[in-house]
Amino acid sequence: MAAPAAVTPKIYTALVLDFETGGLDCCKAACTQIAVQSVRLDTWEVLERYASYIAPYNRQEAGISRRKVLRSRREIEQEEVGVPMDYEPVALEYSGITMEILRSRGVSLKEVAAAVIAVAQRAALSKGAQCKPILIGQNITFDIGFLQQMMTYAGMQKEFAQAFAGTTDFHGSFCPHYIDTIDLGRLALAHNPSVTSYKLELLCGHLGIELDDAHDADADVTATLSVAAVCSGRLRNGNGNGTDLLPQKEKTRDHFKI
Repeated sequence: MAAPAAVTPKIYTALVLDFETGGLDCCKAACTQIAVQSVRLDTWEVLERYASYIAPYNRQEAGISRRKVLRSRREIEQEEVGVPMDYEPVALEYSGITMEILRSRGVSLKEVAAAVIAVAQRAALSKGAQCKPILIGQNITFDIGFLQQMMTYAGMQKEFAQAFAGTTDFHGSFCPHYIDTIDLGRLALAHNPSVTSYKLELLCGHLGIELDDAHDADADVTATLSVAAVCSGRLRNGNGNGTDLLPQKEKTRDHFKI
């Protein structure tokens, strides 16, 4: 009888993601800064880091399709000049990013999109669609909206869908698979009545994680990664004292038909 073939274990990975933006609405506000760190989910080893400011960009330049309708001369002139994305003063003050920083240090949106896709491609350490990287973030659905905006405006939706694990929704849009550290925090801390908020800085405090320079994308990614790693450790080790949270029921049958 031949020996069973050796099974090569799959390596699962993720990109921990954070955006700073010019507002809350991904349909109107600009991406101002992005940071990603690719990690292995088995060891939480950081494989690669990428962070960049994003140069100011206009809605027309970003490739928004427009219907053919009658327009005034003023509207035509605005289209030719370009309508800028929103850069709300409150949002810029919150992140400490200025328009001067974006103009002098920002990278074009398309170049940033290509760099993020390249990081994701290099993070796929095993073959198979299930081993493409997923996304991890704090309140990650907010960031996914801006990630989709960036990939759409850069004209890289196809490359985006090929690089990340995900599915196509009813409307034909690619939706990346993700883990939200808010949910992980609730899994780890919902039993504690003193925990009333799951903001990143508060999660870090409850989990004993040091958080520096909050609201900088790169610092937030590092903190988010630490939250995910700590919660992962708790999941792998039960509730931390060697016992299971759920009581084990006595088996009454030896075999089950599935």
